Order: sequence, then structure tokens, then C-alpha cells
Amino acid sequence: MLTVHNVSFAYDTIPVLKNINFTIGKGKHIALIGASGCGKSTLLKVIYGLLDVDQGTLAWEDQKILGPSYNLVPGQKHMKYLSQGFELQSYRTVAENIGQYLSNFEPELKVGRVNELLEIVEMTPFATTKIENLSGGQKQRVALAKALAKRPELLLLDEPFGNIDNFRRSSLRRNLFAYLRRNKITSITATHDKTDILSFAEETIVIHKGEIVANGNTYNIYQNPKNYYIASLFGEVNELLVSNFLADSIDNKTVLLYPHELQIAPNSKLKAKVKKSYFNGNHFLVEAVFNNKIIFIEHTGSLTESEEIGIHVAEEIIRSRIRN
Repeated sequence: MLTVHNVSFAYDTIPVLKNINFTIGKGKHIALIGASGCGKSTLLKVIYGLLDVDQGTLAWEDQKILGPSYNLVPGQKHMKYLSQGFELQSYRTVAENIGQYLSNFEPELKVGRVNELLEIVEMTPFATTKIENLSGGQKQRVALAKALAKRPELLLLDEPFGNIDNFRRSSLRRNLFAYLRRNKITSITATHDKTDILSFAEETIVIHKGEIVANGNTYNIYQNPKNYYIASLFGEVNELLVSNFLADSIDNKTVLLYPHELQIAPNSKLKAKVKKSYFNGNHFLVEAVFNNKIIFIEHTGSLTESEEIGIHVAEEIIRSRIRN
């Protein structure tokens, strides 16, 4: 189990992490989300032991995690940290990079292990290709395989799919997290992509300006976001007065609604004016003006600019989301 207790960190005098507290059980997959600059990458470096904390303690199982002031070679042997820099040797092949730290005393086992990892990251055809001849996305996949090579107990991933093409990203995510579950490897993934979160992370930690503002079951955080900031990390969100929808509400109460929760209902008394429709594949994202405020609605078809539409939200959704 990973324990992070009252951890704070600053670069020079600028605080980046403030009183961070959480624990993670073995085999869990955690998403770490927040706006750019909130401290996600710094927290991963602190957990791995690349930075010395200003206050607080960290431990993996019963072993204290210490930074570079206490270790000649920073980093924890039971963990692997995959940064956005890849850290590959460009003059060596893909297979050589993946197997760099595997023992040469059992060559057959080493070759088998490398081949297994090549399949997981879908790089088998490039086994003998030198790193310098790969694209950014291919390098990222090799770096991921290299991080898995020695079967870490805890895998720390910083935007692990950021450079990978959309058509390959989905299968790679499935392969990776299926492998982590089979091998009971704990993971923390810092990401901006909600598809990294919703399908694969059982728990989510939300950071805002260096502080944890939400920590819990991913489904619950998505369904009941505490505030606009948290909801916005999952995509477009609307913040509307409850009094628009419920006659018995107090005027200053608001509700957070995702675009798919707003419905277009021609007979509704609540009217909005269409500004633009954006094609998103299986639906259109409609931008409209409602009570002098921009709102977003998912719809099956494109709507005409300046068209008047009626909007509706199910009462049970409103009542479950009412905020002060």
C-alpha cells in the first residue's frame, strides 16, 4: 500500500503541493487529474523519490520513500516512473531498449519477456528498428514497455498516451490495464484525457492549485461533482439555476449538468437560441444561449444557427445535483 501523509513541496519559494494526504491499496488503478500546472507531475516525482519534500512522509508498504538527499541513485526499486521525456537510447533498437535492465544470464527468458512486452504495446514489427527512426507515439509505447520490463509493484504514468494516435490509443489502454490487473500492479496515471479515467481507473484524485479537492470512486466523482472545476475536467459542463427547472427551489441554488443530460424538447417552456452545432461523430454538440448564458447540449442532428429550441432535464437528475 502507498501512503502519502501531509506532503508539501515547493520549487524555491513557490508552493506546488500543499498538505497532500491519501492511501492506495495494492492492485488499484488511480487517475490523477487537474488543470495544467496543478502539481500532478510533481506529485508523481515526489512519490518516486526524485524530489525532497518540504514536509510530510511517504511510504510504500513499510518502507519510507526518501528523495535524492538520501539516495545516491534517486528512485524506488519497487516502482517505475514513466515521464513525458521517454528516456530511451536512440542508437539502440526497440528490443534492446525494452530489455536493457533484464538479466543476460537467462537469454531465453529475456527474449520471451521482451516479445511479450512488444505485443502489449503493439510494437512487434519494430523490434529491430532503432529508436531514432521512430515517431513520437512509437517512442512512447517503447518507453511504456521498458517501464514494465522488471514488473514494478507500482507504476507511475505521466500522460502515457499523449503522443499516441487515437486509433491505437484505445487498444493500447485495454492491453495495458488488462496486463496490470493480471499482474496485480498498482498504477497512478496523471492525465488530461477523460477516456483514460472513466473506463480504467477505479478511483480518481482531483488536484487544484496543489491541493486535493476530491478523492474517491471515479463513477461517484463523475456523477456527483462537488464543483464546476471538477466537472469541467470530464468535458463541457453547464452550471444553471435550479429555479429554471423546479418551481419549489431557492433562487441561488445551482446545478451542474453535462451536455448529454440536457434534452431538446419542442414543447418545453424553457427556450434557448442555437449558436453553432459541432459534429462529434455519433452526436452533435450544440452551443446555445439560455438566459444570456452559453450552454452545451448533445443532440442527434445538426441545428440551424439562431433556431429556437426548448430544453428539458429529468427532475431526478436536478434533485440529485442541487448545490448551494
